[in-house]
Amino acid sequence: MRLARLAAALFLPLLAACAADDLAQPPKDFGDFALGYDIVVAKNAQPVGPSRKATAEEWEGAIKKAVEARFTRYEGDKLYHIGIGVDAYALAVPGVPVLLSPKSVLAITVDVWDDTAQRRVNAKPKQFTVFEGLNGDTVVGSGLTKTREEQMATLSANAARLINDWLVENKAWFTPEAVAARALLPAEKTADIAGPKAKAKPAN
Repeated sequence: MRLARLAAALFLPLLAACAADDLAQPPKDFGDFALGYDIVVAKNAQPVGPSRKATAEEWEGAIKKAVEARFTRYEGDKLYHIGIGVDAYALAVPGVPVLLSPKSVLAITVDVWDDTAQRRVNAKPKQFTVFEGLNGDTVVGSGLTKTREEQMATLSANAARLINDWLVENKAWFTPEAVAARALLPAEKTADIAGPKAKAKPAN
C-alpha cells in the first residue's frame, strides 16, 4: 500500500518545499544529544515507477553523509544512534517538462536508539516520505536538470532535516526523566530496530 501511494506521489504537480539549506544556522535544541552511530540499511530498497537506478551502497553513503552533516552539530554528552531503513525511492528521469516529468521521492523508516539503555526512544518506527521540494530545477522535473547523484544528495539532505524536525517535536524523549525511565527497562531486541544494533561510540 505504501509503495502504491509513493508511486502516485511521483506525478503530483505541486509539492511542499523541504529545503535543507539551514546547516549554517545554529541547530534547534531538543536536549542532551550527541550522535553515536548512524546506521543506514538500503539492501531492500525498491525503485518505484520510472526511476534512475541506485545501489544500496550509494544510498547508504548519501544518507549517512547527510545525517552526519546535520547531527554532528550537536555536542551533548548523551549518545544516541540513528537507524534508517531505505524502503523505496524514485529518481526522476528526463520527461516532458512541467506536465509529465515525475518527481524524485525517498521512503525511509527511522528509529532512534538510546546507547545506555539499549532501547529505542520512539515507541514504534517512524516512516517518512521525502520529496525534493520545489525550486527552479525541480518544477520542470529534476530528471532534466540534475544528475542522479545530485538527486540523491538532495533527498538525503531533506530526509536528515525531517528526522531532525521530528526529534525537535519530540524533545520529551531526551529529558533527564525520560533517560532515567528507559534505564530501568530491559534492553530491546535488535530485530525491532530499523537498523542493526549499534555499538557504543569509541572514545576520542
